[in-house]
Amino acid sequence: MTDVPTRPGSAGTAPTDLSADGATASTSLAVLEGVERQVLWLSTAMVHHANNVRPNPGGLKVGGHQASSASMVSIMTTLWLRHLRSEDRVSVKPHASPVLHALEYVLGQLPASKLTTLREFGGLQSYPSRTKDLVPSDYSTGSVGIGATAPVWGALARRYVDAHFAGTTRGRQYSLLGDAELDEGACWEAILDPMVSGLGEVVWIVDFNRQSLDRIVPTLGSDRMERMFRAAGWQVITVKYGYALEALFALPGGDGLRRRIDTMSNAEYQRLLRHDADQVRALLPGDGPDAEAIRGLLLDVDDNRLVTAVRNLGGHDLAKLDAAFDAIDDSVPTAIIAYTVKGRGLPTEGHPQNHSALLTEAQMLELAERVGADLGEPWRLPPDSDPTRALCREAAARLVRAAIVPAEAPAVPSDLGRVPAGTGTTQAALGRTLLDLSREAPEVGSRIVTVTPDVSSSTNLGGWVNKMGVWAADEQKDWFADDRETILHWRERPNGQHIELGIAETNLVGLISELGTTWDRWGQPLLPIGVVYDPFVNRALEPWSFGIYAGGQSILVGTPSGVTLAPEGGAHQSITTPSTGIEQPGCTTWEPAFAQDTEWCLLAALSRIGRPGGSSAYLRLSTRPVDQTLAEIPLDPAARDLRRRQVVAGGYPLKRRPDSVATIVAVGALTPEALAAEQRLAALGSPVDIVCLTSPDLIFRAHQSRRGLGVAENWILSTLFPHDAGRPLVTVLDGHPHTLAFLSGVTKGPAAHLGVSRFGQSGDLESTYRYHGIDTDSIVRATLEVLG
Repeated sequence: MTDVPTRPGSAGTAPTDLSADGATASTSLAVLEGVERQVLWLSTAMVHHANNVRPNPGGLKVGGHQASSASMVSIMTTLWLRHLRSEDRVSVKPHASPVLHALEYVLGQLPASKLTTLREFGGLQSYPSRTKDLVPSDYSTGSVGIGATAPVWGALARRYVDAHFAGTTRGRQYSLLGDAELDEGACWEAILDPMVSGLGEVVWIVDFNRQSLDRIVPTLGSDRMERMFRAAGWQVITVKYGYALEALFALPGGDGLRRRIDTMSNAEYQRLLRHDADQVRALLPGDGPDAEAIRGLLLDVDDNRLVTAVRNLGGHDLAKLDAAFDAIDDSVPTAIIAYTVKGRGLPTEGHPQNHSALLTEAQMLELAERVGADLGEPWRLPPDSDPTRALCREAAARLVRAAIVPAEAPAVPSDLGRVPAGTGTTQAALGRTLLDLSREAPEVGSRIVTVTPDVSSSTNLGGWVNKMGVWAADEQKDWFADDRETILHWRERPNGQHIELGIAETNLVGLISELGTTWDRWGQPLLPIGVVYDPFVNRALEPWSFGIYAGGQSILVGTPSGVTLAPEGGAHQSITTPSTGIEQPGCTTWEPAFAQDTEWCLLAALSRIGRPGGSSAYLRLSTRPVDQTLAEIPLDPAARDLRRRQVVAGGYPLKRRPDSVATIVAVGALTPEALAAEQRLAALGSPVDIVCLTSPDLIFRAHQSRRGLGVAENWILSTLFPHDAGRPLVTVLDGHPHTLAFLSGVTKGPAAHLGVSRFGQSGDLESTYRYHGIDTDSIVRATLEVLG
């Protein structure tokens, strides 16, 4: 732990001027406190206006977090006005968004008219947003744990870009988070990843207010947190007490007072904040061995000084915070643990149920009088001649960023011209396509970066890793380079294009999301591809979805998938991921059946990321070996291109008979079973069409578009289902059957939907398919049933 250095002068004496180590040569503490009061008022008034002034005809609760904002005002004011630089980036605690907007306003970045729009449709968002706020925040937050960790992956993404293309400015990557947010496992998964300990630009500032939503946390102390950060290689700076309280500690009996407050429970301490000076004198000494000495000390302290000092925690002492920022060591990640009080400076200060509490009109009037504001003109700032305005102008000028002009993403070829033969898997086709692309279109290949959580070889990326190398900030010696039995060569170097994190999938999707913003953030487009076992896609889904919301464009590959990995058993089956792909906004999902389909889908996905208006993609792949001649790829160039367009649009007719009486729709690994069923049904006198669906997602969009419920191309529907309404339909996929149930609304006839809807067990492929009713026999039986 690093203690905050004491300023020159007598112990416990607060300085009147801040040091010259920050952004300005000499900043009067009084001036900075003036800005702090303005920010406290504005952030509180924004929430008040949204709930009590703005008309609310629907009566729905608007909400807001005045107390959670108040605990961050001192930290954010000091950071923005004294230390933040244009090259720095900040992720702001979700519930402190009003503080962020207040700072944007006093710095001249946000007009006053927008302060009335907090949580209004089209107005200031409830939580900081890169894509929806008028002043785009550096990082979107709101899903706890994810916004906190985003700057870690942002730092890693910047370093990767700089290693390959150079020219980025380093800057610090700040995370402002509440202590309760550290309950999220995503935080510790990021902190403990081996890649993170070398990211000296990462600074986490913990708003240590020791409250959760409903209560005061009974036993939470910073000691354990400090040890955990230090064990991960972080610098720890604890800002516990302010100068006013330390001045009391310096008096006779002060050592006992420090021990008393140090050992006091969180709830007992915060109860003191709700008392007047006489009650504090009666209760603070307690009944321990230091009680008499403390009682004697307090007799000589006047009421105002006592009430001020007892709540003078380090996270609200601007000079202490300033010293903490000066003490940051940029060679290692830093955690600043700042003790704060939730609701600091508000009538709700320290109350255990203040999380969503709103100040009354009377309380707002009292606050306005105390901070020098006017509830009738809540957005009025001091005149330009006021020293606080000069300080804000100086900070605003310092924070101006040069405009980023993104380099144009390279054109991705739509077809590499190969015709796969023999037996292959869609998973193996992923690695092969990446290698082919690096040869055929090196300008595209140079922008690709793959990321895995310790599954490179088992997801068929070995060839890619061997050729392109593993990214590391500094070149590392490969101690197995001369070992002939080594198949996967782990060459770590700054120009490598593969990043392997620890096993945590949340870290992987956090990183590919940030890699997917580099075109916008640093002006250099990357094409990030994250590969995980498909059973773990749902584990990674929320942070990846949030990354998409925040503007990150990436490709997530889930492989192997479904019960097709039969020997792995029920614990590793992924039933719901096909429908999850349909439901994910900002993402296109493909599940190809053949190697050629995989190539075309991957190329289409790559062509849509790393650029304005781009979108992410999810590919669900399989380890099932399939005879590639079953794809019947046309040899004629025009016919081949038509097939490619159909594959990318969502599907294609694989078998079509002029006398067919029904349609079987198959997805991915179960296409061979559908083709086998087609042969048997023909022999039974019931010929059928086979449609190979590569993207239920795109077909659903086309169906909605045809009904006027969305904007999407829908020509593919007529290609796949040209028959009159009422045609019998059977669908089959290695996933939940409801994924394709919407197709009965397209064909408007009797339908049967086959899929996986229960946990399985280990076994061979034939037994597993039979168990779940997705084998050839089941397809034949279902087809005969819908035919009556």
